[in-house]
Amino acid sequence: MEMDTTFVDIFSAFEAENGLVNFQIESFNNFVGFGLQQIIDEIEVVKLLPELGDFKLKFGRIEVSRPIVKEADGSTRTIYPNEARIRNLTYAAPVYVDITPIVNGVQEKAEKVHIGNLPIMVRSGLCNTNGMNPGELTERGEDPNDLGGYFIVNGTERVLVLIEEITSNKPIFEKSKGLITVRINSESSGFKQRHIITRKPDGEITISFANLRKLSILTLIKALGLETDKEICENISDDPRLLNDLYINLYQEEATTTKEAIDIIGKKLKVTEDYREERVNQILDRYLLPHIGQQTKDRIEKAKILARIVKKVIALSQGLAPRDDIDHYANKRLLMSGELLGQLFRSILLGRWGLLAKMNYNYQKLVKRGKHPSIQGIIEADAVTKQILSSLATGNWIGGRTGVSQRLDRSSYVKTISHLRAIISPLTATQEHFRARQIHPTEFGRLCPAETPEGSSIGLRKHLALLAEITPGLSAAENDKILRSLPLQ
Repeated sequence: MEMDTTFVDIFSAFEAENGLVNFQIESFNNFVGFGLQQIIDEIEVVKLLPELGDFKLKFGRIEVSRPIVKEADGSTRTIYPNEARIRNLTYAAPVYVDITPIVNGVQEKAEKVHIGNLPIMVRSGLCNTNGMNPGELTERGEDPNDLGGYFIVNGTERVLVLIEEITSNKPIFEKSKGLITVRINSESSGFKQRHIITRKPDGEITISFANLRKLSILTLIKALGLETDKEICENISDDPRLLNDLYINLYQEEATTTKEAIDIIGKKLKVTEDYREERVNQILDRYLLPHIGQQTKDRIEKAKILARIVKKVIALSQGLAPRDDIDHYANKRLLMSGELLGQLFRSILLGRWGLLAKMNYNYQKLVKRGKHPSIQGIIEADAVTKQILSSLATGNWIGGRTGVSQRLDRSSYVKTISHLRAIISPLTATQEHFRARQIHPTEFGRLCPAETPEGSSIGLRKHLALLAEITPGLSAAENDKILRSLPLQ
């Protein structure tokens, strides 16, 4: 009994200090406070229909207001979560961006433009119930014990469940039946590119990424600027045991210069000769290891990193280096509401058929009719809102993910908390994935070993342990600052 009382005291103190779903609320607050502005900053300046003159739009500060409702008579007023539930409304707030027109190099007065409505997480910093005491919450029809952490879309409570995925920007080395595989999920500004490097039992090392499949890794390294075999060997290793294993790749390599390597890659892409070099340069700069850089000057750094990966691949094949455990939780990350909404918002704004593309189309259409549209007139705010609400209402996310947004389980208070702390794996439930379903030692204290459904989803749908927290992570600038502060060995 004494131990039970002690645990209850510890759990109560943890709940009071850290909360059970505060990680979701903090993630959303961070997205609204910083993430949205980072996405807008990526846009910088948009050039509209240059053949009609030098007209640009400069995107500036973004602002998300408080949740409101627009009535049938056109009036707007503040709305609270319970009214949204009862009237089958969406608990959302308008999003505004300061856009400055630049005509023939001259900046005009900035306009505050409505670009869409964003659903607001209940109990977040922008929620209208934020800061209310229990008595005020009760007056508004809210449960004072409700922890929030969910959205209300068309009157339905929707939760963005935690998504488990392989960590980005880190090579993971695996070995199975003589075949060595290296996975790298390279991510930069929300854009993610998957790379697979394989070493066959005969020693041949290839890489697959973007539209390239099983390209010799030495061809790629030469295309990046390490032109001679001597340069490649010097960047890989001076150990004869490793270099002897590399010779089969050097012997099979067709390219002798960077130009020849680029030509080989172009032929593999199956593009016309006129467009070949431009397309290869685009692949090398934008799609190959984008987290290292996306400029031509970053190619040598990419080549050196690939050389280090080749070194470890060969060392692993000879038993001189350990393989990685992909199920180790150091090799995994959890995507919370902020990251998921960031992916969605970036796609809606910057995607091929996103807001910017539609702005250009609408501007061309109106100008060719002899009209001079306002900035608000060419922005389809309703289209942005509909896309966000569609993903939240159906659970279908970018990248082909499904079930990201789910209806919140309200059958009991415990089940509600459990649902808000649920984790889903991207692996399909129809395949075995025996190792992924098993409990890994690194999950101790992080994930509950017992709470998982029976049947096809067993081990793929998990839940956070009772006293587990999720650390928010550091920005690239913060990481760099910490690394530079460490003493050199």
